[in-house]
Amino acid sequence: MDGFIQRHKEDVIGVLTGFDRLLFRGNLRSIAYGQGLDRFLGAVGVRYKDFGPYAEGLSEKLKSHAEQLARATGRPYQYVSKSTQSKEEIARDIAQRDGITDGLVCVLRCVEPCMSFAIRRDHGGAFRFVSQERKCLHLYFYYLDREFGLMHVRLMTWLPFAIQVCLNGREYLARRMEAAGIVFEQRDNCFVRIDDLPRAQKMMDELIDRKWERFLGALAKRVNPLPAKLNLYGYYWSVRESEVATDVMFKDAAALAKVYPALVGHAIQCFHCRDVLRFLGQRTNARFSGQATSSLLERAEGVRIKHWIQENSIKMYDKQGSVLRVETTINNVRRFKVRRMTERQGIRRMRWIPMRLGLADLARRVEVSRAANERYLEALAVVDVPAPVAKVLDTVSRRVVEKDRPYRALRPISPEDGRIFRAVLSGEFLIRGFTNREFRQAMGQIAPAAPQELRRQSGRATRLLRLLRAHGLIYKVSHTRYYRITKQGQRVMSAALTVRAADVAKLAA
Repeated sequence: MDGFIQRHKEDVIGVLTGFDRLLFRGNLRSIAYGQGLDRFLGAVGVRYKDFGPYAEGLSEKLKSHAEQLARATGRPYQYVSKSTQSKEEIARDIAQRDGITDGLVCVLRCVEPCMSFAIRRDHGGAFRFVSQERKCLHLYFYYLDREFGLMHVRLMTWLPFAIQVCLNGREYLARRMEAAGIVFEQRDNCFVRIDDLPRAQKMMDELIDRKWERFLGALAKRVNPLPAKLNLYGYYWSVRESEVATDVMFKDAAALAKVYPALVGHAIQCFHCRDVLRFLGQRTNARFSGQATSSLLERAEGVRIKHWIQENSIKMYDKQGSVLRVETTINNVRRFKVRRMTERQGIRRMRWIPMRLGLADLARRVEVSRAANERYLEALAVVDVPAPVAKVLDTVSRRVVEKDRPYRALRPISPEDGRIFRAVLSGEFLIRGFTNREFRQAMGQIAPAAPQELRRQSGRATRLLRLLRAHGLIYKVSHTRYYRITKQGQRVMSAALTVRAADVAKLAA
């Protein structure tokens, strides 16, 4: 994202990247599937007809434990009638009302949907457990943690007792900086100023390599004593949802307000499905059959643009007036890949395989999210050119000579050159670049069967690429067949396409 930071270097005072919200999910793997639950009930001598009363008895033990925990600490044990009501707001109000600064804030109860089991007959007439959606009581344990601030543990009170832990990386950083004596200014869930950014970034990165199993396991034992009593293995932890945010801190609200409307306009008008796929590191070939959507939402505190690729998303919004946040949210990590040692047909070697949900691939998840944020910001580097459009386009509107060879002037807003610019700026070329053949395909040319015609097409494309190189819009990667766009090329070609698509009435206004 160097291009974006360089463009706004006079107004940007720092950049911080790291976790925003992090949602862990814990499962008791031995009873998290039908056959496993069946074996467990057989081991403890519970028959199918007694499953309901047995499960209800376990649920009552969990509720009783939660009530005793709240009573022992003098904290509220409160029922929430609507599942859509914000439990975090309730917990914050209670903490502020009672002056809680550490420890348990409250225990909230709420009936919410969940995945559990029911007994059904299979085709052979035998009984078996099947997974189905139902509703049950969930317990929310809200804590003011010394490290992570306000966080919660959500426990399902019906078999298989799934658990979630939700915490905030920005709250963690605030406490770390306070302890280290770093001066900062925090507003809501972001920082508008940090005096020692390199040190703060290092603190934030420490969350990536943290040994999460011990911390999460201790929380699970505190709220759910049943696994130890039932001789079940402890929880297996995975990352259900991660939000990695890149905050670009501007010197004041006026500096961000000057450029933000143009950034939003460019993102909603110019970022198409292929661009969003490449931002998130996905392939843009014909095999993609999912759904890609973009939405623009205007709220009281600002304007947010969000792009969805199936279950995962990337969004941009302004926070607290002076912070530009780009945030990647990963809900389905299997859409991405990690390189690790695998064994297939007796052969062990490094391969690119789908990422795992578990904690082992958390570092790779952060790497993917951070790269997506940086690609998004780099693509916005062409916005808010501090010069009239004529000054930008005039640089390529004159004839040039390179190595004693003359090249014609470009016609930036002509249909012919506009078609070339649009092909070169395709989102699929953003990371790797493009070859002569890929350029021809982006121009809509179909490979002919005759070799002679193929050579003619390749020659014409080569001459066009030389023309763009002579004007400094693209460059050739050494020792490869790939071309990439220069910063000047991003600026000129995006400006030309924007002018071509502009509404005359709005320009006049």
